[in-house]
Amino acid sequence: MSNIIAIVGRPNVGKSTFFNRLTGERAAIVDPTSGVTRDRHYGTSDWNGIEFSVIDTGGVVIGSEDVFEDAIRKQVELAMEETDVILFMVDAKEGMSPLDEDVADLIRRSPKKVFLVVNKVDNSNRSADAIEFYALGFEKIYEISAINGSGTGELLDDVVREFENTVKEDIPDLPKIAFVGRPNVGKSSMINALLGDERNIVTPVAGTTRDSIYTRYNSFGFDFLLVDTAGLRKKGKVTENIEFYSVMRSIRAIENSDVCVLMLDATQGIESQDINIFSLIQKNHKGVVIVVNKWDLVEKETNTHKDYEELIRSRIAPFTDVPIIFTSVINKQRIHKTLETANKVNKARSQNIPTRQLMDIMLPIVTETPPPAVKGKFVKVKYITQLKLAYPAFVFFCNMPQYVADPYKRFVENRMREQFDFHGVPIEIFYRQK
Repeated sequence: MSNIIAIVGRPNVGKSTFFNRLTGERAAIVDPTSGVTRDRHYGTSDWNGIEFSVIDTGGVVIGSEDVFEDAIRKQVELAMEETDVILFMVDAKEGMSPLDEDVADLIRRSPKKVFLVVNKVDNSNRSADAIEFYALGFEKIYEISAINGSGTGELLDDVVREFENTVKEDIPDLPKIAFVGRPNVGKSSMINALLGDERNIVTPVAGTTRDSIYTRYNSFGFDFLLVDTAGLRKKGKVTENIEFYSVMRSIRAIENSDVCVLMLDATQGIESQDINIFSLIQKNHKGVVIVVNKWDLVEKETNTHKDYEELIRSRIAPFTDVPIIFTSVINKQRIHKTLETANKVNKARSQNIPTRQLMDIMLPIVTETPPPAVKGKFVKVKYITQLKLAYPAFVFFCNMPQYVADPYKRFVENRMREQFDFHGVPIEIFYRQK
């Protein structure tokens, strides 16, 4: 189930540096100028085998007249509403600021678990200075250095303990399908069209203590759980930052699903927000079906359908082996084809391919077309097997895995897709020393 951490604090305390350390990427821009982080960054991390999502929020400035800072503050409030754990970060180098006290007042309104993280504790003097942050009224402080990683182990030990203590209720072992996408693309209409038929058997199923809701759909030969997304739950008091809010909810829905139906608005095309959500689906190894809704509103010529599909595939490259369905939910066109395709993708994602079959089919392919030689050295694959994971992952054991380049990895993945029909399913292929 999904676990989400939000890193909050005033500007320039090191939130983005810590985000980059947790996610192992450099997605967040690190700069001494305050206010650099205006767009939200999302990443995944794990500690002691427990996975979680991380949100890097912008620096909070209370009472500012700057329009960007006001927007950042509102987005931080949204992050705190949706997150499971809040990391409140302060700066030992600069010392306690009145802004820290303002942020502390904001955070105290949240019922979520808060960890006070004192960053930039790079030496014993800074450690002595960190004590002053007890004045903020939190029971414990965690001294860390986001730059060199010191102190992060103890912090993450206690953070994931919060996730371990989360009580989870029994959920039927059925495929979980989530409808995700930007606001107003037709998610609610699609869900209502599916659930509104009198022949449907619809049962609400309690989710976790973090308020995920599942709805069982059992009709027309389908039996699955619909994962709650933006159309099914009330949006609370949210009146602004709808794009940011939709990504927050998408994280929940994606991580709690087996297959995601990414809905697009045909009149608007595929936008950067859609690409962000698609990337989240791929990174979380979930099956994906793209549904282009409101197709009835598009003026069509001979190749409109084909051109539109090619545009989508060019934007989501290199993972282009994805089913794309053109629908009009309001006219109930192809809404059941969406379910058929999602079920087919789920079955493909659940494949367990015997080692003997992998060896018989894939070994001749990689033997006939081996990786290009590097410095006169030839890579030879000797053994192939599937890992026992919740998603398709395979290991190719060979003599020199370090010489297998990305273009060849894509070649092998494409052959795997052709042979075993992984349409709409992200797969992982690892090369290991035999």
